[in-house]
Amino acid sequence: MKILMIAPQPFMEERGAPFAIYHHIKALLHMGHTVDLITYHIGKPVDLPGLRIFRTPAIPGIHEVKVGPSMAKFPLDLLVFLLALWRLCVARYDCIHTHEEAGAMGVLLSGIFGRKHLYYMHSDLSQQIVSSDFTHNPFLIRCVEAIQKWIVRKAHAIIAICPDIEVTAHTMTDKTPIYMIENSAVDETLPAPALDDILQTRQELELGTGPVLLYTGTLESYQGIDLLIHSIPAVHKHFPAANYVLVGGQAAQIERLSAMAKELGVHHTIRFVGQRPLDEMPKYMALADILLSPRSKGTNTPLKLYTYLHSGKPILATEIYSQTQVLSPETSLLVPPTAEGLAEGAIRLLSDPQWAKELGENGRLFAQEHYCWRVFLKKSTCVQEEFAADLLEMAA
Repeated sequence: MKILMIAPQPFMEERGAPFAIYHHIKALLHMGHTVDLITYHIGKPVDLPGLRIFRTPAIPGIHEVKVGPSMAKFPLDLLVFLLALWRLCVARYDCIHTHEEAGAMGVLLSGIFGRKHLYYMHSDLSQQIVSSDFTHNPFLIRCVEAIQKWIVRKAHAIIAICPDIEVTAHTMTDKTPIYMIENSAVDETLPAPALDDILQTRQELELGTGPVLLYTGTLESYQGIDLLIHSIPAVHKHFPAANYVLVGGQAAQIERLSAMAKELGVHHTIRFVGQRPLDEMPKYMALADILLSPRSKGTNTPLKLYTYLHSGKPILATEIYSQTQVLSPETSLLVPPTAEGLAEGAIRLLSDPQWAKELGENGRLFAQEHYCWRVFLKKSTCVQEEFAADLLEMAA
């Protein structure tokens, strides 16, 4: 199939949705399909044979796009829609695939050009605008709820990225085929870091010889980084040599969190390293004694959890539904989503390294069986074969 995919994201960037889109594209190419991707002007180049990227014109003053909804997305999404419309006018595609809010574009373009539309539902858009603190206006939330239902009901098929999203989609329609494929594809081709590189990074970050607690991901409010920082004083009393490394986030977010850490007197124990390339992630994982996911709200499964599990390192995570869809007491230490809970969890793991090691190994074995590229590709292939069969029926 020749696929037009619409992804209103900075592609590629080291964060959840772009990672997921990358792996879905990689799976489609592995099956022998070709993909033309419509996306923002922002993002790093990606070299995948069979993928062509069409970027929107740059908008002066917009050099980055925050995670979740933002005012910058309105003009960017308009350009994405116009670019997708142009591509459909000048080239023939077998179907349209869309991500996030581009589902609305997919419904319109599918109706205009008579192409089947596959919607990748990464989140409930109405929940996303609330959890990201974009708006709490009841009227706007109801409008987004209506748009989300319209997308789900009008799409020809839906891929939900976690059990909660699958359940949500089923509440909106009983006609559209809905498939669940977790965003669990981990890039297993990344080479293991050299010991010299790990030691050099430890020295550069001035981590000493004490334990390292690592967080990777965005620094949005729902990630619970505020709770994590407020948990550090209690941990530091028991383990003064422990250090926290936080990978990810934008400059303004790091500045705010650094000021918070300074007020609490723990800024010297935290290293904010900002966004780092994907190929550096194994190095940071190797540094860690504990991996952290202090998420405070939301129901979408954090993509980082799949990578965490594969690492074989012990995981400390808050016990909220977004995380327990993947994690269990057998594969991680789950604690209440509070500063006290995170502090007690860190102290437990640091106090019993043998138990922590066993927990990490349990997680690794579980991920090898349930969350790996092989499983992701198998599920993706089954869905695309069914979708392609429906295309042939429609053509006949």
